[in-house]
Amino acid sequence: MDTVFGKEIMPQVFLTTVRTDKFKTGSISINLCLQLSRKDAAKNALLPQVLLRGCGRYPDMQSLSAALDELYGARVEPLVRKKGEVHCIGLFSDFVDDALVSEGEMLLERVTELLGQLLLFPATKAGLFNSDYVKSERENLANRIRARINDKQQYAVSRLKELMCAGEPYSVDTLGEKPEDALKITPISLTKHYREILETARVEVFYCGSAEPGRVEIAVKNALEALPRAESEFIQPYTDVKMTTGEVRYFTESLDVTQGKLTVGFRLGEIMKKPGLASLLVFNALYGGSVTSKLFLNVRERLSLCYYASSQIERHKAILIVSSGIEIEKYDQALAEILRQLELIKQGDVSEDELSNARKTIMTDLRSVMDNQFMLENFYLSQAIDSLAYSPDVLAELIRGVSKEDVLTVADSIRLDSVYFLKNAEGGR
Repeated sequence: MDTVFGKEIMPQVFLTTVRTDKFKTGSISINLCLQLSRKDAAKNALLPQVLLRGCGRYPDMQSLSAALDELYGARVEPLVRKKGEVHCIGLFSDFVDDALVSEGEMLLERVTELLGQLLLFPATKAGLFNSDYVKSERENLANRIRARINDKQQYAVSRLKELMCAGEPYSVDTLGEKPEDALKITPISLTKHYREILETARVEVFYCGSAEPGRVEIAVKNALEALPRAESEFIQPYTDVKMTTGEVRYFTESLDVTQGKLTVGFRLGEIMKKPGLASLLVFNALYGGSVTSKLFLNVRERLSLCYYASSQIERHKAILIVSSGIEIEKYDQALAEILRQLELIKQGDVSEDELSNARKTIMTDLRSVMDNQFMLENFYLSQAIDSLAYSPDVLAELIRGVSKEDVLTVADSIRLDSVYFLKNAEGGR
């Protein structure tokens, strides 16, 4: 079993260390956790890309690449995610584990120092981010925002979130809302924003590898020694969980698609006042989050009402989303059956085989998490956002104990909020 340590090592800087001999690589990430907002989303998303263009010690990509080569081919990647209404941006690195290189190489310290250099001492001109780097990366970001529409399945999910949560920070996309949001960013505005968040952001650092936690802590403290911390009280990012109170809302849009995208949004409701993560995960696997789920076996396989149908829970925001691809003319039938399968669970139509298969699905997913360092990093970041301290193997034990009654309690709390349908211009409805 891996050993996990977590502590606050500097003001509002939290370190999670997973000590394990399982991997041939070590990994470390630094996340700045911010309040998701419409006005800052694009600047947040742009920052890691600009930081990776160079720092004072390695002012361009060529010198930075050479430095990484000297670290046995270590990699550094940008991080841009949202957990509910918390925007998490930063840097992730993986590198050959110290146990596999010559004694005295101290790769952990050298890689961690490099991350600190990239984060705290970016390449600048006259005190501002390099204008060429900002211009180039904002164009790339604008193109990524434009490209979201190319994946119609994900686009439909994003549009449902935007419409369902209109007026809530969660409706804002991780990259920003429009290409113009990226293109209007200047070196001055980005530098100002960068300096503000360095002082005020909650920082989550994650390490996975064979090094002892005390050594990791010293390496991180040294790398972040120059991190400015605000003298005033830190503002903790949070997620505002809404309950459905009004009528169900229906949205229809038309694009050049050959397959309709029916996306259904639910609020998880009262259960989230005292949420049980294990019960939520098993419910989702039972309803639509696995190939043995009710949506997959009934709506897709038995009734052939859709090409795909699956559900996902955004636990940080307390919403459930069903995503499906359907023939345009089957909209009414598909929607009715998606809702019917949820109603069947509420009525107790859950067999022991279905429940067992749902548990097995989550257990398999958790084993995958424990075998992948980036998935582990993402898992522990989610735990940190929710102020939870248990590991994947502890969660697996909780999954084993989820009962039928636990699943029915989750299902009974769920309420339909919004339905979004993406169809072609010639389609009905």
